[in-house]
Amino acid sequence: MNVEGLLARARAAGIMIAAAESCTGGMVMAALTAVPGSSDVVDRGFVTYSNAAKIEMLGVSPKTLRRHGAVSTEVAAEMAEGALRNSGAQLAVSITGIAGPGGSEHKPEGRVCFGVARSGAPVQAEMRDFGTLGRAGVRRAACDHALALLITALRTGSAV
Repeated sequence: MNVEGLLARARAAGIMIAAAESCTGGMVMAALTAVPGSSDVVDRGFVTYSNAAKIEMLGVSPKTLRRHGAVSTEVAAEMAEGALRNSGAQLAVSITGIAGPGGSEHKPEGRVCFGVARSGAPVQAEMRDFGTLGRAGVRRAACDHALALLITALRTGSAV
């Protein structure tokens, strides 16, 4: 399913979508809003690149950030929940990761964590290691995966 299909499915279900993005810097929202007529299903996006933005805009817990770091499934889950809570959406996706260059032994370049929150369903989070695709490649892969997560959530009626 392409982005047009994703939006059509959300429209048919009466679902609004939000996104909370860190390493992709708004790419998911750009992909969704590139489609004419998307305003009836796309509510808003949060670009929360800094930890302060994650805390202030989404309500991510400073304790979670200290304990697990910004690139973690725990933070991704809180980002998705915050996007849902602070929007008029019923479905939200979040992305936080290390696009590169760089990284560490414990959090390598290409590691990206995702969250999906849907009204009435438990939040889900997962981690993907895309590898050293280069900054642009990791960001594109993360955006594509986030869109796929939205499609899955719309197909199954759950968070993922």
